[in-house]
Amino acid sequence: MTSDLPLRGRRVLVTRPAAQSAALAGMIAALGGEAVCFPLLDIGPIDVATEGADDKHVLASYDFAVFISPNAVDYGLPRVLGDGWPAATRAVAIGPSTVAALAAHGIGPVLAPSGRFDSEAVLALPEFSAAAVAGRRVLILRGNGGRELLAETLRARGATVDCLSCYRRSAPADMSPLVALLRNGGVDAVTLSSSEGLRNLWSALTPDDRQRLVHLPVFVPHARIAEEAAALGLQRVLATAPADAGLVAALTAFDGF
Repeated sequence: MTSDLPLRGRRVLVTRPAAQSAALAGMIAALGGEAVCFPLLDIGPIDVATEGADDKHVLASYDFAVFISPNAVDYGLPRVLGDGWPAATRAVAIGPSTVAALAAHGIGPVLAPSGRFDSEAVLALPEFSAAAVAGRRVLILRGNGGRELLAETLRARGATVDCLSCYRRSAPADMSPLVALLRNGGVDAVTLSSSEGLRNLWSALTPDDRQRLVHLPVFVPHARIAEEAAALGLQRVLATAPADAGLVAALTAFDGF
């Protein structure tokens, strides 16, 4: 391993959804590593006819439109944007990747937290304090089965909140290639970007395969994922700074391969 290529010879499992994995994979490759991409969440559009979704949300009637992820931008915007972004509606993003997704559609400036990228961080924004948000209308664009914390807290603070499920998340139909990879010692480290993805992986493994995962270094960019991983018995869980940059910084500094 060299100082300029600290990941040389290391195979790192990247489990982000397919549309969001390229940046992290590229950063790993630039440091000499090999990114093995296997999404633990399949992302697709909501079937409006079968899943009870609707498009009765008029964007201009809301003070804030909160996008929970880049997928919420990609799948939600076509359903609500109409002729353009209304001047009176403030765009809100949960983190920098979502800000970038909105910018790609020409939407900005965007209100977003810094330092931490989750519902709790959005709720900590001054604009969403009880005094500021009471009486305001908020639209949350998210995936199916998303956390209710943001909506419930904003309602408790006096806001009127509607939620639009605009994409679905599901476990991959065939995880056998990933199971075989772990079984054969095909990766040196694992990155996990969601608790749901972790649960999908764990469910697909036999007890013996779980023991192999338990002993791999697992890098996670959020304390909630780290807590769930530890509760499952994973022994080498490393909580990193947020986003891809945090994962790569931790991988680069890690000397326990």
